[in-house]
Amino acid sequence: MTAAGYLVVQTSAASRAAAIGGAVALAALAAAPLWAGRADLRLMGEIFLYLALATSWNLLAGYAGLVSVGQQAFVGLGGYMLFALAIFAGLSPLAAIPVAGLIGAVVAIPVATLIFRLRGAYFAIGTWVVAEVFRLGFAQVSALGGGSGTSLPAQMVRSIAGSRELREWTTYWVALGMALAVIAVTYGLLRSRRGLALTAIRDNELASASLGVDILKAKFFVYVVTAALTAAVGALIFLQKLRISPDAAFSVNDWTAFVIFIVVIGGIGTIEGPIIGTIIFFALRETLADLGTTYLLILGVVAIVVMVKAPKGIWGFIHSRTGFELFPLTRRVIAAHAPTSHAVSGGSA
Repeated sequence: MTAAGYLVVQTSAASRAAAIGGAVALAALAAAPLWAGRADLRLMGEIFLYLALATSWNLLAGYAGLVSVGQQAFVGLGGYMLFALAIFAGLSPLAAIPVAGLIGAVVAIPVATLIFRLRGAYFAIGTWVVAEVFRLGFAQVSALGGGSGTSLPAQMVRSIAGSRELREWTTYWVALGMALAVIAVTYGLLRSRRGLALTAIRDNELASASLGVDILKAKFFVYVVTAALTAAVGALIFLQKLRISPDAAFSVNDWTAFVIFIVVIGGIGTIEGPIIGTIIFFALRETLADLGTTYLLILGVVAIVVMVKAPKGIWGFIHSRTGFELFPLTRRVIAAHAPTSHAVSGGSA
């Protein structure tokens, strides 16, 4: 992009090098069924799904300022929709995943219309109440097992692939693709005009409104998008588990508390933050999970230390010191024929 001898750029030599490294890492992950064991594939699949959930929640809270503690509503909704579509409509479980995401978006419209009447802490509580209503509602659906839940029929499981090994490979690749899709949607959105509006809302909501940003419209759009992404991820989570119940599907601990922890320690309001946070969370979990409740206490201590020492999270701390971005969103103005880049920030993310 040029204007009067100047260029507006977003990439840098460091981000291009990071893109090459990311491509190599992605190729290695795609080939994981060839070098990783069954347990490793399941763990990496879980990591990808938590990364997708964290990225979605970060888009909602880190950019739109909508701090939800009820995103488990859409995780559970997506899971139950997959089971319902497979059992009652005979739809392939893999084909049911995007349909579950679409249903999540449709359901999010009336939900957002209701809870957007609330502000601040009341909004957060409202999202949790909605999730509880969903949990209690699905517990009454006897066709899906009621309060005890149900399992995916064997014929539906076999329709995914002919052998158990190939099914595990398939669900692993779909989980990897899901994480990449959520990150790509988030990155593409933040690089768009809507992304500029979200960045402005994140930095200063009052100032962005004075500059003509439609705050309500932007937040509504993000809420619906994140609901769709979260529901699709939820469908895949319970496709991997092959069983669903209300308590598991709408667990605030598993699908919201841990996700918030990941985003907070990684860096809220950045694309890189959930990636860093997911790696740290699973490193701590795999190392300390045998300690029982002590493990949860350690997670709490880690969160407190990070919030005190690095309020913007680990990646926020790194970015503030180095300016480095794996996913470049900062717009810089440089002279068109300058041999070196003398950047003027045009907004950051």
